[in-house]
Amino acid sequence: MRILLTNDDGIHAPGLVALEKIAHALTDDVWVVAPELDQSGLSHSLSLNDPLRLRHVGEKKFAVRGTPSDCVIMGLRRILADGKPDLVLSGVNSGTNIADDVTYSGTIAGAIEGTMLGIPSIALSQGYPLGERARIPYETSVEHGPRVVRSLIDFGFPDNILYNVNFPNRTPDKVEGVRIATQGRMAHGLHAEERFDGRGNQYFWLAYRKNEGGAVPPGSDIEAVSAGFISVTALRLDLTAHDLAEPLRHHFARRG
Repeated sequence: MRILLTNDDGIHAPGLVALEKIAHALTDDVWVVAPELDQSGLSHSLSLNDPLRLRHVGEKKFAVRGTPSDCVIMGLRRILADGKPDLVLSGVNSGTNIADDVTYSGTIAGAIEGTMLGIPSIALSQGYPLGERARIPYETSVEHGPRVVRSLIDFGFPDNILYNVNFPNRTPDKVEGVRIATQGRMAHGLHAEERFDGRGNQYFWLAYRKNEGGAVPPGSDIEAVSAGFISVTALRLDLTAHDLAEPLRHHFARRG
């Protein structure tokens, strides 16, 4: 089995090291094509107005000055054009990608791009204490990741489906198990913090704040990860609200 790895935290991210360990537990044929720089929060963006610079980092390992989507395209269309991978793994992200964060995530986007190009794809993310990126328990992903990925491979990848896996902020021995979860909704955690530079000029920085209160959707990825479970969510590329198609037809028909 050939596996292509990417991420959005960059080629030197510790989460990518964790992902390499997960992949090597499954096969020796592991290729890495990851962004040269941190591309967090860029979602499914493409570099359409800038050249993609490719750097050979090591054996089967490349850095691209571009986004996660660019990296997957480069991996499939150029680097592995003569031998496509059987699986794309994106991550392991520093922090969970649950609920609304799915729409922002470059990690998810890497798996989306792989799926769009016809390769089974999984996004993996690791929870950690808010504001403490120096204490990310990647050992949890490394310990449980291979088993989860093998299980998803055994289950299969229906057309236009990718899997979003989130590991809780716990040590490996404290993980409660695996839960199949829905994508949740939560209060928006991003705020524009006002700051001032050394000359007193105002600027702003987008930052997360912990949101207290609010109901946790039952059966959601939020609930699963909060309870110490590994959440697995099947995501569909088709964003159509199929249940509204017929009501919309009737609405426009009535209005002439």
